[in-house]
Formats: sequence, C-alpha cells, structure tokens
Amino acid sequence: MTSLRMDMGEGKGEEKEKGIIAHFPPLIAAQLDYLLTRSPLPIKVEQVSYGSRNARYADRFTLLLPCCLDYIKWDVIYNSQYPWAAPDIIFGLDDDNFQPLSFTGEGQETSQSIWGIFCDWKIKDPSGLLRLILELRNLYMGYQRKRVEELDDPRLKFEISTIIPREGLEICLLSGIERPDAVKFAVPLLDLDLSNILVGYPLRHHLQIFLQVIFPVRKRQSEMPSAPQLKLVASTTLKELFDIEDVTLPVWLDGMCMAEYIPNLEENLRAQVSEAIASVNSRRLFIEALVPHFGRPLEAETVFCRRVSILAASGNFSFLVHLTLPIQFPKQQPILTFQSSQHFDSQGMPITSRLYADYPWSPRWDVSEMTQRIFEFIVEECVNFKKFCSDALQLHR
Repeated sequence: MTSLRMDMGEGKGEEKEKGIIAHFPPLIAAQLDYLLTRSPLPIKVEQVSYGSRNARYADRFTLLLPCCLDYIKWDVIYNSQYPWAAPDIIFGLDDDNFQPLSFTGEGQETSQSIWGIFCDWKIKDPSGLLRLILELRNLYMGYQRKRVEELDDPRLKFEISTIIPREGLEICLLSGIERPDAVKFAVPLLDLDLSNILVGYPLRHHLQIFLQVIFPVRKRQSEMPSAPQLKLVASTTLKELFDIEDVTLPVWLDGMCMAEYIPNLEENLRAQVSEAIASVNSRRLFIEALVPHFGRPLEAETVFCRRVSILAASGNFSFLVHLTLPIQFPKQQPILTFQSSQHFDSQGMPITSRLYADYPWSPRWDVSEMTQRIFEFIVEECVNFKKFCSDALQLHR
C-alpha cells in the first residue's frame, strides 16, 4: 500500500514559495525564505515586482499578514542595487494614523525595539525581516486595540475588560464609508494537540479554533445593545478532522457577555472534537478491514483516513474503486467512485462512474460487516459499470 501524506496546503504552498523566492537576489531571498518557513503566523506573499524595467532581480513584494481572522497588506520594498540596506515598509491606505516609529509614552519602548532592528540591520542575518515584521505587527495590534478602547461605548469597554486576559486575543476596529463602525474580536478557543494523529507530519502553525465576535458600535447610549455576530473559524487542516460549519452555536441571551458565553461553547466544542478524533480511529480500522476482501490498498491517506483507493477485477475487467470517508463516519457511509483502468474517453481520461452512496449501510455494523457489504455491492455493480464503460466508448468514437 502506498501511504500518501495528507495534503494540508503545505506541499503546494512550499512549491509556490520556492518559485517566488527564486525571483530575488540571494541576500534578499534568504530573508524572505526565513520569513516564510519560520514564521509562527501563516504569512503569504503576492505581487512580486521589480524596481526598474531592466532589473535582473525583483526587490519588492506585498505581504499578507493575518490580523483578526483576516489579512492586512503591507508592501515591502528593498533596493536590489543595495540589497544590504533594510527595506521600507508601506502600510495599508486605511492605516494612515499607524506610525510605529513616532510613538511616545506607553509605546516608546516598543518603538525603540523597531529602531534597534533597523540600526542593527545585517543583511546576512536571515532572521532580520521576520523579526521586523513580527515586531511591527505587534505594534499594529496594539494600535488597533487603542482605537477600540477610545470608543465611547460602555458595552465594548466592559467586554474588553472581561476578556482581555485571554492569551492570543486580537481586537480591531472595522470602519468604512459603506458600513457602520463595528469592533471585531478574534477569541482563541481550543488549542488542539493532534500529535497522536499527525504522527511524523509536523505543521508550521498551531491548530486552533477561534470565535469571531463582531459588535456594532453604538452611536447613542440610549440604543438597546443587540446580539453580536458570531462565527467559528478554524484552519484548513482542521476541516479534514472537524467540520466547523456543522457546529450549532449556543444562543446569545440578552445581557450576556463573552466571558459568560465562551465557557459553554468551549465545553461543547471539546466534546465534538473528541468525537471527531474517535471517528479518525474508526476510519483507520475500516481501511484495515478492506484488506481481506481487496488486498492492500493502492493508495490511502493515512493521517485523517479520509480517502482510500483499491484495485478490483471481474474476469478480465479491472477497475479502481475510490472511497471517500466522511468526517461523520460511520454515521455517514463512504462515497464510492469506480474508475476503469481499460476504458478512456476522447481526451485520454479514464471513464468513471457516478458517486455511489445508496448501497446497504448501517453505522451499527462492525467494520468487517461494513467492508463485506461494500464488497458484495461492488461485485454486483461492476457489471453495470462495465456496460457503462463500453457504451461510453461507442459514444466517443
């Protein structure tokens, strides 16, 4: 059996990053590579460009930095003719008042740390760019929090005072011409340890579930406070384990605050995540139970055990069966797809069947019974699939 590493967005992302880095001179490329591979945050790069038309190397790009479950864009501008100089950082158009090098008073020490990075800039130190960006982002999050704290809204002030001790909390002010002002909280909930599942596959970033809470800013204190907008957010990797969209959020009662709401939500999430982890173990046992009927699978995704492909044959007709195991397995049955290894369409693509999810199934069966029933279904249905392939060939001639 070929064991496939789970596609967590890491493999394709690494290839794209290498392609981007190749556009830059070695000294700048080393700093950018360090940032992309060592950052504790999922930072992205886009809009690579050149300082002059005839330049051999690119020297400027846009960074997408995570901020309150969204991304902000900062332009990073080096000079390829003087790559040993520190880059300029240009912030977003909506952040004209964010001036991290002119802070005084409370922010003075942090501002000095930024100056220290610039004054001690060594292009041969690949960590310089990452340290600069992380320090600026910390300042930016402080700037956003200060904007919110300056709002004349007692409800928001109370929410901040009760939730601020939570580590990793982020707050930002949402404003614009076409929308009323609002405040967004990104509240970290569960920090998941999936080391027992993701054995041998270290991830760059923590797996975590967040609660996004958006409060409207009240213009008049006489207005009745309305319930905030609530949404759960999780990393792409977690979606293979746990469907965040299926979680029913508790009702936000009148007069409630986040400090009251979150404990109940976290308790419910822990129970559902535990159930999802148990489902992974059930899917793994199911894949192992296929072996007596079909032999070792051709391919199997062995992290979350969501996909497996087996080889089947009826007489001289051979075909593949791809099984997709749902997150809610065994409550929901696997979806089967047949793929001929002998019949191809006019584009040279293998002929495949419809999706099968209408065969006998019960979540109460043990895995040996489940795989036996699937084996019996494939034996019966392969006759129809062979005819389907032959008819398809006639149509393509």
